[in-house]
Amino acid sequence: MRRVALWITYEGTHFSGYQVQPNSRTVQEEIEKALSKIHKGETIRIYSSGRTDSGVHARGQVVHFDSSLDIPLIRWPKAINACLPSDIRIIEANHVSETFHSRYHAIKKEYHYRVLVRQEGDVFRRNLTHHITYPVNIERMQKAAEHLIGKHDFSSFCAANTDVKDKVRTLFDISIVLDQDEIVFKLVGNGFLYNMVRIIVGTLLEIGALKREVDELLLILQAMDRTVAGKTAPGNGLYLWRVSYENSIFSERY
Repeated sequence: MRRVALWITYEGTHFSGYQVQPNSRTVQEEIEKALSKIHKGETIRIYSSGRTDSGVHARGQVVHFDSSLDIPLIRWPKAINACLPSDIRIIEANHVSETFHSRYHAIKKEYHYRVLVRQEGDVFRRNLTHHITYPVNIERMQKAAEHLIGKHDFSSFCAANTDVKDKVRTLFDISIVLDQDEIVFKLVGNGFLYNMVRIIVGTLLEIGALKREVDELLLILQAMDRTVAGKTAPGNGLYLWRVSYENSIFSERY
């Protein structure tokens, strides 16, 4: 048996999220079905670096699985992609140690969130960005976001229905840049709570729109209370961009 890690991308519009769930189309189910075909009906379970919600996309999802097949690494993506729908692609495969775990060994994750700012919508980006029609001040949002850098209890930025007890996480960096008519939020941390990125973005947008004061973000963080933070931004603007490990798994382009 060899443990194989996969670099996966997917467009989440028509998925009910990553994780298998009854009567729903999910990323995990599609990949496991493809692997089962390659393994002649054998059930192959994959383990991911983390779950994504309905409508959320991934440029750098990582999963691993064990296989008894002797397939050259360069052929794994082609073999799996031949059995997958067009909204999931395997970019690269690599052998990892038998103790490697895509989730528990991750040391850093990077998420991007894209906001389209214009009066009229864009039919080609409606599933790939969160569209707003009002102006926002990027400098205000970036200054407010500085309060979140470091190790904190992020209870105020976590969905209330989560079972996670320990809500302490470390954010290494948050950047907010304007790219033509899109605002791109980039968040890098050692881990993220359920809806954490989307709640942070939703709150920052309220600050950028002058609905909240810049320093209010610090008070929200200290309150450790979800009800005092802003709205949860929609899932369609969110991307799991990159997952890092102590040793690089994939090529430099990852």
